Amino acid sequence: MTDSPVNTLFKQLINFDKSISQPVYIQVSQQIINAIQRGYLTKGTILPGTRILAAILKIHRNTAVAIYEELAAQGWVEIIPNKGTFVLEPELKTAKIKASSQKVHQAYNYATTTGFPFQKSFHLASTAELTNAKYSINDGKPDLRLHPINEFTRWYSAAMKRKTLVTKWNKLNESSNSLFQTQLCNFLNATRGFHINPKNLISTRSTEMSLYIVSQLLIKQNDVVLVGNLSNYVANMIFQQVGATIKTIPVDADGLDVDYIKKHFIKGSIRCVYICAHRDYPTLVKLSIERRLALLDLAKEYGFAIIEDDYDYDFQFDGSAMLPMASADVNGMIIYLGKLGQSLFPSFQTGFVVAPENLISEAKNYLQLLDEQGDLIQQQMLSELIYEGEIYRLMKKNIIIYKQRRDCLCELLTQHFSEIANWKIPSGGLAIWLQFQPKISLVKLAEEAEKNDLFLPKTVLYQDKNTCAIRFGFGHLDVEEIAFVIKKLKNAYNKLSVS
Repeated sequence: MTDSPVNTLFKQLINFDKSISQPVYIQVSQQIINAIQRGYLTKGTILPGTRILAAILKIHRNTAVAIYEELAAQGWVEIIPNKGTFVLEPELKTAKIKASSQKVHQAYNYATTTGFPFQKSFHLASTAELTNAKYSINDGKPDLRLHPINEFTRWYSAAMKRKTLVTKWNKLNESSNSLFQTQLCNFLNATRGFHINPKNLISTRSTEMSLYIVSQLLIKQNDVVLVGNLSNYVANMIFQQVGATIKTIPVDADGLDVDYIKKHFIKGSIRCVYICAHRDYPTLVKLSIERRLALLDLAKEYGFAIIEDDYDYDFQFDGSAMLPMASADVNGMIIYLGKLGQSLFPSFQTGFVVAPENLISEAKNYLQLLDEQGDLIQQQMLSELIYEGEIYRLMKKNIIIYKQRRDCLCELLTQHFSEIANWKIPSGGLAIWLQFQPKISLVKLAEEAEKNDLFLPKTVLYQDKNTCAIRFGFGHLDVEEIAFVIKKLKNAYNKLSVS
């Protein structure tokens, strides 16, 4: 059999795997379609007969017949009896890619760059870092191993079987989330001292989505946003992306310095103040009662909004958690961001926004654009977990474990770092603010630690002329792992000190 150019092309271009579930005729037909789209097989090209195709690919003739029938059914070829199978250029198909300069071995290469310009965002550059280290420190994430897998399976299955769920899916334009919104309001009113109803609340996929929506509503190009002098890097990225001008405010032992704002800014010059009043990010300092009242008064006088991010309110170990500033806001100056379900898998955690009704009404419009479908299974399950008290039970159970881990970490820090660092035992949260004295190069410390199988991401390192500290997240580590991590960190410090 003398090979035609098409036969040669098929030999070079087409391959398939009989071990996978997808039928061979589908695999081959998809590759022929790819060749037509990319211009290797042009309009009018006659394809080899089914016997020849079977011989080329070493397949049964019936499979070759099925390949051409599939192509014809999709409109890529025309089968003319007694004449052959011809390539078409069907309308309404993906535009043919001009591939005259391509080599056969490039047939399945996808473009690495666009053929058109687009807006790049420096502010949203990923902060993710890869490592092969066995241990790592983060900024204070929960331990997913504490998630009740068996109970979760039961809850999820029960939620899926609810007949009302199908009705909600079929009526997404109606008020299908009212049960969840009501239960969430009840939970927040009971645990955070709120007096809200569902009109004051939206639920989102995450705190980051909440802040993004709020920023879209609140901030215009060059609006001034005030944050703590170290602050939350993710929040800063979101503010910068919407065009805000970020100004930093000193943070001391009583939290954000409100007097500094009075001295350096005038009425009408500030759009909003972003604050973590319960536990400052990253330093964990609590905003004092005096400064809370002063900030609320100043917001009313100057006309700026307060975004209160209460990212870890549920993790309180000693005493009672201080109620959110928003629980005492009678003038509508505060937008409150929080999380629910941090004792569950990330996909079943939810963010929420509490604010005056007129802002929530606009926020729902943005949410409709970003997440029209929502997650009804998640909402159904969380509604039941709130109603049955399971969320509260899980939270209390995990708090006991996290408090043990905090105490273990502080005891080991006292043994190994008391002469070279200082810290305060936090009353809650899943991180410790570890400050080194004298100062060292934290980047070099991280390099030495990684050699010793311990990863310190740049996002937990804070170093400038006044600061040399690590936001040491411990929640994801058990007691044994904390011991390993402290030893490895101390070994890295010792090596750094010697060099």
